[in-house]
Amino acid sequence: MSETRRKYDEKFKKRAVRMSFSSERTVTQVAESPGISSNMLYRWRKKYTPNGDKTEMAQQQDKMRQLRLRNAQLEEENYILKKAAAFFAQHQK
Repeated sequence: MSETRRKYDEKFKKRAVRMSFSSERTVTQVAESPGISSNMLYRWRKKYTPNGDKTEMAQQQDKMRQLRLRNAQLEEENYILKKAAAFFAQHQK
């Protein structure tokens, strides 16, 4: 019943975007040849420029994702340190 989700590497995505911008065919026609949906190709076009570089918005999203992960890691470390400090304070008496 459920379909497995296919993953595409960045090189494949960039090549598909370059082809969609350079071809005279429609995006739907370009998407059909490698077997992807046109919606997926449109999302990739938002992420990559016609040259295959990441757009500024995609770069900012990547940076935000990294910062959120780092923030979560620091919060977890802070929580562990608080627990350890409370444990040691309790056992020093």
